[in-house]
Amino acid sequence: MTMGEATIAREGPVHEAGHVRRIAAGTIGNVLEWYDFAVYGYLAATIGRQFFPSEDPAASLLSAFAVCAVGFLMRPIGGILIGHIGDRHGRRIALIVSVAGMAVPTVMIGVLPGYDTIGLVAPILLVVLRMVQGMSVGGEYVGSMVFLVESAPADRRGVYGAFAGVGAVGGILLGSASATLLAALLPAEAIEAWAWRLPFLAGLVLAIVGFVLRREMAEPAAAPREHTRLPIVEAVREHPWAILRIAGLSVFNAVGFYVSFVYVATWLQTEDGLGEATALEVNTLNMVILLFVIVAFCRLSDRIGRKPILTGAAIGFMVLGVPLFWLMDRGDVVSAFLGQLGLVAMVGALGVMPTAMVETVAGRVRVTAIALGYNLTLGFVGGTAPLVAAWLIDETGDPLAPGFFVAAAGAVSFVAIRFFNETAGRPLQP
Repeated sequence: MTMGEATIAREGPVHEAGHVRRIAAGTIGNVLEWYDFAVYGYLAATIGRQFFPSEDPAASLLSAFAVCAVGFLMRPIGGILIGHIGDRHGRRIALIVSVAGMAVPTVMIGVLPGYDTIGLVAPILLVVLRMVQGMSVGGEYVGSMVFLVESAPADRRGVYGAFAGVGAVGGILLGSASATLLAALLPAEAIEAWAWRLPFLAGLVLAIVGFVLRREMAEPAAAPREHTRLPIVEAVREHPWAILRIAGLSVFNAVGFYVSFVYVATWLQTEDGLGEATALEVNTLNMVILLFVIVAFCRLSDRIGRKPILTGAAIGFMVLGVPLFWLMDRGDVVSAFLGQLGLVAMVGALGVMPTAMVETVAGRVRVTAIALGYNLTLGFVGGTAPLVAAWLIDETGDPLAPGFFVAAAGAVSFVAIRFFNETAGRPLQP
């Protein structure tokens, strides 16, 4: 073995460990973000009774979900604020701020007294905490995708970007598992009285891990160092079309994901007649499969490019949206699983989006511009997608109406993709 080979042999594992640490640092915030989202969703009925007591259980539940929607609407504001930090002061500082902004409210919800203890102050504080979370989340996903892609070797940017989506799906699965374990181990009375707080308090573990990882991470070499104007001013004045392209591209992600995985679990029960446990099992199994599909498509994008995969996903939504809902509507578990599995293939292809967005925007305003385009769509389209899907069924009486909604979203994003240049393998814009 030559001296050079010996040096590579010694440094190789260290180099790979550095890649793993960067990926973990970029991913952990998304895990925390979506862990909280899943926990809140699963415990929404209990939270509604604790903070919005009413003789009508439906009113309490709707109030709890309305608070969740407020968090979505705060995302664009958070994207601008944390985007400014990321573009002006560095990706590392922005990611530390965003993970703290999610962790503190999550833990505080776990100790917040209910309506019976402090009255009207309780729901007001809950709304404020969810607003802070929403702002932090608005910068977290974008900041993490930028950090991951900027940290990647040129020929592996697709794979690195995949972990933004993997973290999100992993967080949902972790939150789902926590709520399920809670229900399996404790009686309903204990959960109602105090145990519903435990999953929120457990979020502190993820927060500490995230803070430690991000405190020690290095700024990506691709991150810009010089700034002459406010990032928001430069982004809006000089890159408006990039922001619009990103907003259009994000439509089929916002609708596709939230309809395919957040709403479908309910749809399988109300329209298809599956039991709650069965519907959740189908949904969970397909989400596990989604993790591997995301990585597979992102690896493929490093070889054949981003546009072919995104174009294929858009066409898939347009052509297969309604047929896949028809398949799920057959009333049996196998059909439900296979129909949602078809949606998994298309949503998994959207794992390429983070890399495509990062590669299409100039580095000086990268976080701010992506945050604007992505969060405007996610906040107003993604946050309302389940509600729109349910409204379409109510108005038309057609259980396949969400399939038309998904197809329309695919058409919008198909048009947006036409205006993207292929960027795989090319240097990131300065």
